[in-house]
Amino acid sequence: MSNDEAAPAATEATAPTTKSERKQKGKELREKAPRASHGEWAPAEDRPDPIGVLQAQDEGRLQHLLPIKYGRMLESPFAFLRGSAAVMAADLVGTPGTGIPVILCGDAHLSNFGVFATPERQLVFDINDFDEAYPGPWEWDLKRLAASAVVAGRENGFGEKKCRSLAVDLSDVYRYAMGKFSEADTLDVWYYHVPAEAVLEIFERSSKKGEKSAQKMIKKARTKTHQQTLEKLTKFEDGRRRIISDPPLLVPVRDMGFEKYLDEEDLRKLAKESIEDSWRQYLDSLPDERRYLLRSFQIKDMALRVGGVGSVGTRCVIALLEGESADDALILQLKEAGPSVLEAHLTERRYSEHAERVVTGQRLMQAASDIFLGWHTSMKSDRDYYWRQLKDMKGSADVGAMDYKSLRTYLGVCAWCLARAHARTGDELGISGYIGKGDVFPEAIGNFAAAYADQTERDYQALVEAVESGRVTAEVGI
Repeated sequence: MSNDEAAPAATEATAPTTKSERKQKGKELREKAPRASHGEWAPAEDRPDPIGVLQAQDEGRLQHLLPIKYGRMLESPFAFLRGSAAVMAADLVGTPGTGIPVILCGDAHLSNFGVFATPERQLVFDINDFDEAYPGPWEWDLKRLAASAVVAGRENGFGEKKCRSLAVDLSDVYRYAMGKFSEADTLDVWYYHVPAEAVLEIFERSSKKGEKSAQKMIKKARTKTHQQTLEKLTKFEDGRRRIISDPPLLVPVRDMGFEKYLDEEDLRKLAKESIEDSWRQYLDSLPDERRYLLRSFQIKDMALRVGGVGSVGTRCVIALLEGESADDALILQLKEAGPSVLEAHLTERRYSEHAERVVTGQRLMQAASDIFLGWHTSMKSDRDYYWRQLKDMKGSADVGAMDYKSLRTYLGVCAWCLARAHARTGDELGISGYIGKGDVFPEAIGNFAAAYADQTERDYQALVEAVESGRVTAEVGI
């Protein structure tokens, strides 16, 4: 954020109102947007073609990778939901809103939460994807999480009543958590985090199957050290550590025929652009002590890497860094950051660089963030990239293997973390005052989630038909 965009100093005119007044203002917003109205969903008459929305995002991406994106989205309606944040963002524009802004995750489906390590190497559970982070209505994140719950529940074979109850219950947890955060001191909210051990305890009380799933997630995270990542993605060749080649998912820059994976313009820009300049910009985005740490390392190898679902086709590079020896190494990821899917629908823009937006959103919403989180902007290719450590002590739940009690518990933890993130970045008292203590709002979100899950399934079928007709090319199983 530039200096001219910094928040003004508190004065008598701008000083916050009392807690009771802020909560009352939230209650008064029910007149503007009745809580039950959040349950309404029907596609607008002029609703954009969902396949057209997805293809519009493909402009500027690496075209040879796009069939992988659509192949992954074809796996199921939930996979489609994961890759179609832009479609839902356009749909949410017409839904009721309170006008209370927060920093949104922008893609708060249930698979964008998980376990990772703090700088102190303690495991916590939190939101873990911020590519779409943007200031906007708090309801949007909650509705996306609730819709993903119903879609996932259906794929797990649960009845419709249970699927809807997943959305209602997670909304009720969000309501309860926001109430607690509204009563807490500001610093207590900021310091609050969910330890992995607490997640285990919650599952122990709710579901034996869920407890096993949580134990597996945490065990997996503890084994995913930077050393394990090095062993998996690199090998020694002619006395040097090199990134392995596994096209099309992992393609080292040194490989012959690299032009097959980047178009002519990208190759030209890659040749012109200085790696040293990108490295310098990245270091400049870090606090002094992080710069001091990374000055002990040098970039030794780089590779184009494919991951995720909706982001396939964006430029994602991993960099092998070495310190005093080949064994003193780590891998950082550079991921292209484009406009948030929310940006076209919301007027406020605080950051001139997309990568800075992603990094700042993560630092604001997460209880603890990667110490290597930073960014650079390519002045020659006009692309932004954010940097982070790759796969360091990260674990995710196998949602598809969860029974009803397990998924219900997991969603409750997700909702609690989402409420904490919103409380850190918005008016927790106003949100709590608006939601209230009853079941009106959670029931409305349950209605919305069930209706939007139906819409997701229709959109998924539209993708199936687009592939069958040849409008969209998809490669499955990659």
